[in-house]
Amino acid sequence: MVVHLLLMPIWVNIAETRVGPNRGQDWEVYRVIWEIVILAMIAAFLGMRLYSVLGRRAEHEEEVVSNRLERSDDANAQRQPHAPQLAEAPRNDRALTGFAPAIEQGLREIAASDRRFELLPFLEGARGAYEMILEAFWRGDKAELEQLCDDDVYASFAAAIDEREEAGVTLENRLIRVEDTTVHSATMDGKMARIAVRFVADIASVTRDAEGNVIAGSLDDAIESRDIWTFSRDVRSEDPNWLLDETDAA
Repeated sequence: MVVHLLLMPIWVNIAETRVGPNRGQDWEVYRVIWEIVILAMIAAFLGMRLYSVLGRRAEHEEEVVSNRLERSDDANAQRQPHAPQLAEAPRNDRALTGFAPAIEQGLREIAASDRRFELLPFLEGARGAYEMILEAFWRGDKAELEQLCDDDVYASFAAAIDEREEAGVTLENRLIRVEDTTVHSATMDGKMARIAVRFVADIASVTRDAEGNVIAGSLDDAIESRDIWTFSRDVRSEDPNWLLDETDAA
């Protein structure tokens, strides 16, 4: 009705400017027309207000519902029990499986005592040591043998080298290939880790006398050699190297 009151003076002024005998009828016509116009404007105004209010309410309700859903999701997430986090398996854990129970137990005890221990790198190192020790022994290199063997094994190798030299005998052996490297046994003896490794290798062997004559073997014929070498290491030591402490024929 505010719009109606505001437009009333304009409507009255227009009506008063009319002259003539039909002034009363004209007045009635104008009144009806302006009432229709005013009602239409009021209806439009109310419609806009209603749309505005409903629109804000709808937006508000969407926000409320959204907030409720978010809070509900948060609450459900808080109530949802979390699965226990599985501890990461040691990197070498899979490599320690597949052995006889006694070997696997020994390897796990070693891994528990020495967190740096990994089986596959150990076997690679053992194979390299096998080749280096054989070649050092064949050429009579005591200095290298002393770095790779414990005192007892070194003493045995050194004694054999001395006997060869006294007899004037030389070896011209050659390691053709290492066919297999496997764990034969594994134990923890106090703080000493001991792993016996079985090697299967093809070796061409030639023995010459002081005059250089071949007295045994041939470089053309490789012979399969089967050895079990045991390597040991004090797990308390900062030195990561393993030493050869026993040799046996497989």
